[in-house]
Amino acid sequence: MLDWLDSRTGFVTMTKEFLTEDVPGGASYWYVFGSATLFAMIVQIVTGIFLTFFYAPSAATAWESTRAIYLNPYTHLLLSIHFWGSSAMIALVFLHLLQTLVWGAYKSPREVQWIVGVFLLLITLVLGLTGYLLPWDMDAYFASQVSLNIAGSAPIAGPLIQSIAQGGGVMGTNTINRFFGLHVWLMPAVLVALVGTHLAIFRHNGAAGPVTDDPSKLKAGRFWPDQMFMDGAVSLLVFFVIMALAIFAPPFLDAKADPTNSTFVPYPAWYFLSLFGLLNLVPPEVTIFGITISLELVAALVVPAVLLIAALALPWLDRSTTRSFKSRAGILWTTTIIIIALVALSFYAQHGIQTQEAAGPPSQSQAAILAAGAPAAAAAGGGAAAPANANGAKVYAANCASCHGASGAGVPGAFPPLAGNAVVTGDPGKVIGIVVQGLNAPISINGTTYHGQMPAWKGNLSNQDIADVVTYIRGGLGPNKASAVTEAQVAGYKP
Repeated sequence: MLDWLDSRTGFVTMTKEFLTEDVPGGASYWYVFGSATLFAMIVQIVTGIFLTFFYAPSAATAWESTRAIYLNPYTHLLLSIHFWGSSAMIALVFLHLLQTLVWGAYKSPREVQWIVGVFLLLITLVLGLTGYLLPWDMDAYFASQVSLNIAGSAPIAGPLIQSIAQGGGVMGTNTINRFFGLHVWLMPAVLVALVGTHLAIFRHNGAAGPVTDDPSKLKAGRFWPDQMFMDGAVSLLVFFVIMALAIFAPPFLDAKADPTNSTFVPYPAWYFLSLFGLLNLVPPEVTIFGITISLELVAALVVPAVLLIAALALPWLDRSTTRSFKSRAGILWTTTIIIIALVALSFYAQHGIQTQEAAGPPSQSQAAILAAGAPAAAAAGGGAAAPANANGAKVYAANCASCHGASGAGVPGAFPPLAGNAVVTGDPGKVIGIVVQGLNAPISINGTTYHGQMPAWKGNLSNQDIADVVTYIRGGLGPNKASAVTEAQVAGYKP
């Protein structure tokens, strides 16, 4: 059977050649980072696929579906594995690149292989960035808002890039859909393509081996079974660490995103802490010889861009003729200084964030947030519903509060306020029409224009839910004291 398969595919022969090839210098734990990274990627793909079965990407359902994942012990563990797996993958890609740099394995003929590795790290970071928003809790919203604002600060194309990334002028359902598409489809496809390219080039060039003045003196070794055992052992260790963190330190789900909250202090993912630290360290701008320079722009865009370009150009920046440590002392010392600076900036950012959080109101416990659910957001805004209209408050918190605010204050330029709004408390038929049909055009309230889009809730909410939420908005939100709306009015609505 194997001979038949091999005669038609060549898979058996290729597998034998792969398993029996020589490993320069013999089997070593220095070679395990690539295999461990590949294992972490597989973990992420598998857990990510299953999480899409339970996640609903919209401002009305993202947080609620994430909360439902948390409330089920099996899906909660799945999400925790995915969360810590992302950190493990980013760390392993970085360590793999660092080990390649230290050994000088980026030098000829492996320049393209190095460049592909740098892009692998970049794509992995983008995956972490896009996934961070998806729970749509307070931390996800405001940390991602900082990232989008950084993108928008780029000269010329920045505002356009930010508008495309967030799907309009403000963050909302379109933002979640774009980040979800990037995180689940586009970036994984690019990642798999880059990994395939990286492995193909590696098979062509072979392993660089340890640093030595005379490669011919390196002892030979076989991939199977020695190196395979080391790769498997370290991958298993990585899995045990991910599982331990997933069980004993699951990620925290904050309260649902409230764009009107102006006091919340976001905590970015650890791999972006150094950038936050640099932004907090430098003053907003400086004037030299009458010329004003935005240091925030330099810190947010110029410094990362220079580091990326330097990393991509490293095979050509390194003018040494050998891979020896002595001949590459300048490269190695520069790398050491950069790593120390990144770690120091990360600790600086963490200290600053923790100081700001300590100065603010105490945060809710995870148990309290999960127990309260979405309706807690509405109650916290000062518009707690009467018992007879508790469902209206629940529907509002789940579907409306993320755009209009827990207390109905709205978002300037995007979503109009609902509290104290004469349109809301006026003709009930008009309000029912807006909720049922949605709004795709700008709306003017009290002389102010709002450009945010509103989805049509017909088909997504029952007539009773629409009646309850309209009643809650008209009579239980802020100072609003208008009459209730019945299910019959909603069912009888005609455009």
